[in-house]
Amino acid sequence: MNVYYDSQSISKENFKYATLLIIEDNNDHWQLIQLALSRSLPEVKATRVATPNQAIEYLKSCFLQGIDLPKLILLDLYLPTREDGWELLQQLKHSTSSYKHVPVVILSYSNDQEDIADSYFYGSTSYITKPTNVNDWESYIQKLRIYWWETVTLPNDRLVI
Repeated sequence: MNVYYDSQSISKENFKYATLLIIEDNNDHWQLIQLALSRSLPEVKATRVATPNQAIEYLKSCFLQGIDLPKLILLDLYLPTREDGWELLQQLKHSTSSYKHVPVVILSYSNDQEDIADSYFYGSTSYITKPTNVNDWESYIQKLRIYWWETVTLPNDRLVI
């Protein structure tokens, strides 16, 4: 059985209407992320919110305005406490959530095994230890681009009103 893999069509579809939601409460980290995104993933519109409430309001506004949900969510675990991050992750991944199918990547400086295990238990798609400088952020965003936008097939949430 021959399986034809067309990475070009996957990539084109993933970049169509592509948005990325970044939930990050630290302004310095956001500056590093923003710079790395502009260099390594300029085709994708990044939206940053700083609190769990802002994240939920942004996602609700996508529905109300008839625009796509983000293709991917990057969630800082400590917002400012990890309990805030866990609560938001559970809300996003709850079985009745309208956002449960959007992949959520946890970002954290913590490499604590309990944090990592809990991240997956609560429904994250993956867990990344935050890079510490702009070059490492660029490398991370380039890998994010290759995997999430050029390799996998992401959900299409184009809403018709």
